[in-house]
Amino acid sequence: MKIPCVYILAHAPRGVLYVGVTSNLPARVWQHQHSVVDGFTHKYNVHLLVWYERFDTMPAAIAREKQLKAGNRTRKLALVEAFNPTWRDLSGELGSP
Repeated sequence: MKIPCVYILAHAPRGVLYVGVTSNLPARVWQHQHSVVDGFTHKYNVHLLVWYERFDTMPAAIAREKQLKAGNRTRKLALVEAFNPTWRDLSGELGSP
């Protein structure tokens, strides 16, 4: 089942962050964690799912992703810390891809 989501991956607590959008969060996180695609997350070893938000539609998720990417780092850190204060990897809660 496709569920539009915006997510934030981190290298370590308060480390390098990556904001993305997908319709299949478990599969996309698995791709990041197994470096299936070369790119930013592979280059900077950004594999910990530390925040995500679900949406009813993909256009709503894309709008939120753009809003987060346009925001500053301090706001992203605050968002993660409000949702996941210990910066634990949430990917185990998603189930298998």
